[in-house]
Amino acid sequence: MIKIQDITLGQYAPGDSVIHCLDPRTKVLSTLFLMSLLLVTHRLEILLLFFILCIIFFILAGLSPKLAFQNLKPFFWLFLLTFVLNAMFTKGEILYKIPFLNVYLTVEGIFRGVFYTLRIAILVVLANLLTLTTSPMSLTDGIERFLSPLKRIGIRSHEIAMMLSISLRFIPILLEESDRIRKAQTSRGGTFEGNILKKAKSIIPLIVPLFLSTFRRANDLALAMEARCYRGGEERTSYNILRFRWTDGVVLLGVFSISFPVILIR
Repeated sequence: MIKIQDITLGQYAPGDSVIHCLDPRTKVLSTLFLMSLLLVTHRLEILLLFFILCIIFFILAGLSPKLAFQNLKPFFWLFLLTFVLNAMFTKGEILYKIPFLNVYLTVEGIFRGVFYTLRIAILVVLANLLTLTTSPMSLTDGIERFLSPLKRIGIRSHEIAMMLSISLRFIPILLEESDRIRKAQTSRGGTFEGNILKKAKSIIPLIVPLFLSTFRRANDLALAMEARCYRGGEERTSYNILRFRWTDGVVLLGVFSISFPVILIR
């Protein structure tokens, strides 16, 4: 197993597993297809099937399944908000009445809360698996190949692919930077504990430096690209030529075959 400490969404874990060796276009297309199936299904058992598949994919990639749960921690508040809103504002059989708020928890609301929370979690895990097993350059090349037909109508596919790739790679950098700023504010006597209002006020000294640091990093990146004579994606070639292999065909066939039982169950 590849040991990665405190890995976050957007990082790349080098390896030579079956998943790593797949063509980036295969991984991008498979991820988008599975995400589309997740968005159209309305059965909890299908989500559980997808969750099991994600664990299998992590094992085939030589990654610990614990990483799938570890990378869900930053989205805890999103999961909690999704569950609470669905549990309290879905009509159905009343299970419990919250005192003083005139709000009812319903059986259907709790079911919907669990369903949508699990759906978002699986979407995050799939996106995380894609970035863990695909290098930034390979991901950029794969997205560019998919968007290449748009060149006929004047859309620069290379720039779009580059921006998407850079955005994904900035996620762990921003999380690391926010943690550093939080520790610096704490050493100066700042506190991030208390009720919701105090926490909201304490976030301001964290957000302002984070925005300034983000703009500074973006400017440094632009200067570095200009210093290396980057002038857009026109007439650019790739050192590694993307080629589909038989393993890519098997994976795509397996991913597409999943749609049949999903449609039948619906």
